[in-house]
Amino acid sequence: MSARRAAINKARSQAEARRLNPLVEFVWQGRDKRGKVMKGEQMAKSANLLRAELRKQGITPTVVKPKPKPLFGGATKRIKPQDIAGFSRQLATMMKSGVPIVMALEIIAGGQKNPAMKKMVENIKADIEGGSSIYEALSQYPVQFDELYRNLVRAGEQSGVLETVLDTIATYKENIESIKGKIKKALFYPTAVIAVAILVCAFLLIYVVPVFKETFQSYGADLPAFTEMVFGLSEYMVKWWWAALIVAGIGFAVFMYFYRRSTKLKHFIDRMLLKIPVIGKVLHESSIARFARTLAVTFKAGVPLVEALGSVAGATGNTVYEQAVLKMQEDVAVGYPVNVAMKQTNLFPNMVVQMTAIGEEAGALDSMLFKVAEFYEEQVNNTVDALSSLIEPMVMVIIGTLVGAIVVAMYLPIFKIAMTVM
Repeated sequence: MSARRAAINKARSQAEARRLNPLVEFVWQGRDKRGKVMKGEQMAKSANLLRAELRKQGITPTVVKPKPKPLFGGATKRIKPQDIAGFSRQLATMMKSGVPIVMALEIIAGGQKNPAMKKMVENIKADIEGGSSIYEALSQYPVQFDELYRNLVRAGEQSGVLETVLDTIATYKENIESIKGKIKKALFYPTAVIAVAILVCAFLLIYVVPVFKETFQSYGADLPAFTEMVFGLSEYMVKWWWAALIVAGIGFAVFMYFYRRSTKLKHFIDRMLLKIPVIGKVLHESSIARFARTLAVTFKAGVPLVEALGSVAGATGNTVYEQAVLKMQEDVAVGYPVNVAMKQTNLFPNMVVQMTAIGEEAGALDSMLFKVAEFYEEQVNNTVDALSSLIEPMVMVIIGTLVGAIVVAMYLPIFKIAMTVM
């Protein structure tokens, strides 16, 4: 036993040394014994060690140099949630096929196009080779693998069903990212169109309206009040457009600074968003879907219910629901059934409460929550499709109103001058 412990400690110290002295990616060129030119890329601690390794393989190296970094930030590309979802699916598939985890991680790392993701997977592999558990290896990256993810992996390792848990996690991550993508898609279109409308209006006010202003002033006629107001706005934009951009930029930066640091501000905004017609419905349904699927996954993996609720709270995507789930956790901890605690929040529809109650009574809470998640994910899909159809005419009305107001303001003096001449 002591020899095994010593071997594990030695392997861990080697893994720590690899972390402190990370591998560097080199590109190399050389000739084999037949004189044929060979090229490739390989990770190594130094160029000399790579040359020695190539000579062992019968290749005489002629060029060994660090791989040049991309000019436009490819080396610093951040790891996205979609990368983690793909990693989870690949690892789950290979482990269920019987591939050892170290070999699976090596294959996954070799197929990564994102350098940051590749390096992270290689470090996880090195930690596991050094004797760390998968949970311990993933814990080195708390940003990429949140508490919920790590808790699920730990539960899978402890219960000996890691392959099944990883498959469940992969499905969970894919579904959650799908919901996020649909919501972003629904909100991106109107935001982009309105932004373009504002830019068009700014262009008209800065470059087109001043031409009309000079023309009308040459007639010396009194202008309608609405036209005078547009001319005043145009004059302000011509002189102070740069100040408007600076104020808007500073205002946005200040807002984001306090939004990220103030729980009260974030809670207030999330509560207001839930009250917006149609969009609020999408956010409600997506939060319920994420809550139900996350709780079902964690409970099925063997995580105790009270602990599972604590992990689920942050996965709802809305601080209103997050605080409600934390209140549920407190109620469940003192003995209340989940459905009773859920009902006290006044956020969950009666159908969700009733299905949860049935699941608790039948001892199949996870199965019932999966059904709730599937129902509300379908509701999100339908609502997003309806929202897209509804937003299109609304956006056209907004654009028409903004641009049309400027056009009307320019034509009113023409009518007035024409009537004067007549």
